[in-house]
Amino acid sequence: MTVPENVLQRRALSVLQPSGTPVFLFTVTAAELLEVADISRISRDEEGQLIGYQRPEVRRHVNQIVEYLDGDSVLFPHAVIVALPSTVKFRQSRGPGTHDGLAAAGTLEIPLPKPGEPRPGWLVDGQQRALALARTKRQDLPVPVTAFIADDIEVQRDQFLRVNNVQPLPRGLVTELLPEVWTSLSPKMSAKRIPSALVDLLNRQPASPFHGLIKRASTPDTEKTQAVVTDTVLVSAIEESLNSSAGALYPYRNMATAETDIDGIYRLLLCYWRAVRATFPDAWGLPPTQSRLMHGTGLRAMARLMDRVMLTIDPTHKDAEDAVRRELKKVAPYCRWTAGEWDDLGVAWDALQNIQRDIRMLSNYLVRLYIQESQKARA
Repeated sequence: MTVPENVLQRRALSVLQPSGTPVFLFTVTAAELLEVADISRISRDEEGQLIGYQRPEVRRHVNQIVEYLDGDSVLFPHAVIVALPSTVKFRQSRGPGTHDGLAAAGTLEIPLPKPGEPRPGWLVDGQQRALALARTKRQDLPVPVTAFIADDIEVQRDQFLRVNNVQPLPRGLVTELLPEVWTSLSPKMSAKRIPSALVDLLNRQPASPFHGLIKRASTPDTEKTQAVVTDTVLVSAIEESLNSSAGALYPYRNMATAETDIDGIYRLLLCYWRAVRATFPDAWGLPPTQSRLMHGTGLRAMARLMDRVMLTIDPTHKDAEDAVRRELKKVAPYCRWTAGEWDDLGVAWDALQNIQRDIRMLSNYLVRLYIQESQKARA
């Protein structure tokens, strides 16, 4: 049978998974790999939807791999993982012995793109290796490939997270991907999906005080100067409030049905953080080097203060934001976000670091002040 010029044909093994989805094991040359599969880096489209899922290139790592590949003794046993479209065809070989009960031998046909067309596959794992292979002088180097069929980018993201769960990914990349993955995840990842989705809303919605201020893995370089808040700080703060029985967000979880009132939590977060912005306008939106309110220490401490303040305020009430501002004014005179020294703590405003000791020290101080001032107001 004649193979069309725009089709790459390779001998392959097809291993049927319990889900019914086959996994293909085959080999391409270094030159062919990036003809077959593209690297999908994380970014957002004009409507703010997440596209892609790969981390940015790590130049030093890639250069080290290229140096190894160009050396004298090369062993490349680690397969790259590729998601292929349903347009590929697998033709099982005829005759006895082509299937041993685990894998079937045959031929895989991958349609190659015409000039200007996108590549058919996407790299799920092996981005740095693929970039190195594209630069090595050994373009005929055989590269083992493990591939599965997935036209749906959500399936690709899901596999990307699972594959990279053993070797840690940048935390910001993981937290940004999680809201976009709605397949079954491990309990650890599922617990982070709701906080990450809420942070995504806070960053994208114009009504949010954090609109455009949160730095995520997909944030373009042109917008990073405005994005002064690290997303993982807010994810951790929300996660802590959700999981602590003393947290303001804890009542929004139904432990019996495992359901969470996302809308209710979002209203509470908007109500509280809008009031924070209104209480400290001169410290809001500045880089962390100029304002410790936007620093990890300040945000985590104010989030723990939220757990105290919001327990007695209904965020759906029309005057809720005014009520929060009245509560925050109890501690505002003692705050040193941009200058001065924190009374009783004995540290300069910019000496606080994003470490557990300093977060705990500032949190305890603000909560203690709030309790003391509240007691004075009732006396």
